[in-house]
Amino acid sequence: MVQDDRRQRNARESDTFDEFFDIPVERTGTHCMKWDGMESVFGEAELLPFWVADMDFRVAPEILQAMREQLDHAVFGYPLYHDGVKEAVARWQTERHGWKVDPSWVCHAPGVVPGMTFAILALTQPGDPIVIQPPVYPPFFAMIRDNGRVVVENPLAYDGKRCVFDLENLENVLASSGAKLLVLSSPHNPVGRVWTCDELAALARTCAAHGVTILSDEIHQDIVYRDAHHVPIASIDPEFAARSITFVAPSKTFNLAGLQTSAAIISNPALRETYQAMLHAVHIERPNQMGLAAMLAAYTRAGAWADRLVAYLERSRAHVEEFVSTKLEGVRMDHPEGMYVYWIDFRGTGLSPEELQERLVHKGRVALNDGRTFGAQGAGFARLNAGCPHSQLEEGLARIAQALGA
Repeated sequence: MVQDDRRQRNARESDTFDEFFDIPVERTGTHCMKWDGMESVFGEAELLPFWVADMDFRVAPEILQAMREQLDHAVFGYPLYHDGVKEAVARWQTERHGWKVDPSWVCHAPGVVPGMTFAILALTQPGDPIVIQPPVYPPFFAMIRDNGRVVVENPLAYDGKRCVFDLENLENVLASSGAKLLVLSSPHNPVGRVWTCDELAALARTCAAHGVTILSDEIHQDIVYRDAHHVPIASIDPEFAARSITFVAPSKTFNLAGLQTSAAIISNPALRETYQAMLHAVHIERPNQMGLAAMLAAYTRAGAWADRLVAYLERSRAHVEEFVSTKLEGVRMDHPEGMYVYWIDFRGTGLSPEELQERLVHKGRVALNDGRTFGAQGAGFARLNAGCPHSQLEEGLARIAQALGA
């Protein structure tokens, strides 16, 4: 495919770009959650952070230039989520993921999680059941429960090699709960699966048979390695598209999470109107002006930067896999197909989840996400964020080994 050829070409050229990602960035004291918010979560402030899923890399020069141009204009009035942005989002989906998106389908979302939350408010009522597939991104639980809806779990299954959808259980869950909404993580955070077309089609058919709409979180769609290929679930069949809302953003790919600018792609006019009416009702339909400038630049100017980032992260993945398999006794991880956050299984160490966190924080002086925050299925696991310079990653892995007494 064209996008795969481009990705491999840029990956081959990426050795000359390593210096950009190798440069450490001082973030302590910048009021960022990842570095300055550790004490409230881990009880310690002086840790090496590998938790919150943002990267310790500077933003692409092309994006910084676009933001400087916006600053130099020196007027910050009410912005429009304009046609140029919609066309850029649509073109990115077409060229990168083979999904022919009409720009009219693209709607503003004030971040992926807020956008999904507004979709939940628009499409369900208090007390309604909503299906998620743990272990899964913690805000999925919160955005359902915090708004008076009911979490219904359809846990992922394990086939001996990797996590998969448990479609037989999903049939039972949908039939017994009457849920009409399912929240999908694709690629899946935290297990690192990049779902195949066949897997997604089977999931979508099951949901369609029960009249279920899918909210698909595809925020990590661009951080996919050469041995996998991301498929937007709405791209498979117009019927699936009509029963889904896809949320995308440049925030993970280009390290722009703090700008709170994302997109909801909705081909079904009725769904689109319902979603936009909710944004209007809470008066949050206007975007962030600097976020728009950054998103437009990311999707029109910084594609080569993104490819080289993925190549750099692919080497990080190889290093983490080798380290875990050779240096950490009793620890294992499945082969991540995407994302820069890796799901690591510490259960073979014999440590309880409490003991594991105690060792990591107080002996290793390192902060990893506690697997239990991703659901009960995450007990004994931790999530490692490898989106940082290789030198920082090596230090973190050494600290993990120290924490475990390796």
